[in-house]
Amino acid sequence: MNPQSPQSPLRLGTRGSKLALAQAELVRAGLAVWCVACEIVPVKTTGDRITDRPLAEAGGKGLFTKELEEALLANRIDLAVHSMKDVPVALPASLQIAALLPREDPRDVFISAMAANLRELPQGARVGSSSVRRQAQILRARPDLQVLPLRGNVDTRIEKLARGEFDAILLAMAGLKRLGLEGRATACLPLSEWLPALSQGAIGIEVRSADRTICDLVAPLNDKQTAVTLACERAFQAALDGSCTTAIGGIAMYQSGVLRFRGEVLAPDGGGHMDVMVEEAVASVDEAYEVGRTAGLSIKPRAAQWLPR
Repeated sequence: MNPQSPQSPLRLGTRGSKLALAQAELVRAGLAVWCVACEIVPVKTTGDRITDRPLAEAGGKGLFTKELEEALLANRIDLAVHSMKDVPVALPASLQIAALLPREDPRDVFISAMAANLRELPQGARVGSSSVRRQAQILRARPDLQVLPLRGNVDTRIEKLARGEFDAILLAMAGLKRLGLEGRATACLPLSEWLPALSQGAIGIEVRSADRTICDLVAPLNDKQTAVTLACERAFQAALDGSCTTAIGGIAMYQSGVLRFRGEVLAPDGGGHMDVMVEEAVASVDEAYEVGRTAGLSIKPRAAQWLPR
């Protein structure tokens, strides 16, 4: 049974971009089913302020979560909504991810008016991406291409492509779908050939661990399949000390009690990579975490040259 709803609306913190607000609305709608009211509180993060250089140069993961976590700790908001691929694996001791919404399509997509896919781009074409992982994957597939920095929200990136600043760009399908822009995708990059960012497509709800009432209120929104797969992927990331400065990709799938995971670490220039695949029966988040951790530790010595020292 859901606990009694609070008399005042919960203060739901989020970044102010169109995509972040759309994700916050998904959480608000989910809580409304349980008669829990929310007011959305936009919070500008460091990652939103930095637009002139790649985030990897500015500190990597945490730039989109720091101010939201500070607002939680200062009791200015009651819960924070995050894209889980932006959330560092180590959270502040007094905070926790209390629920994960069902994961959206985790694939990357290719967008271009010039070519139907990455292979068909002309030699030397300009591809926009500020993701270290995507840059490495692009250069692995096509070392002749120019990979140029691309910052901004989803609509800003699409506008830059339309203005001719790039010949193609890569984005996450999940963001396009949540904005109703999936029709802009020229081609989806298959998971069998192109591993996405760890946790891509998942939305998490962060709360103060001591606030058991809030924890209980958001608990019904937690999706077990997403919780299991993200436990595996985030454990893989933690084992490798992965951050925005490291080219790491991976995807876990969980069906009928069987967890399948594939992960990789790439050289920044795409000139080499190491990967790992595992399939195990698991029954809990803790077991999934151990699968991901073991996978990460198994690949770490082989990929050491591309990992933080």
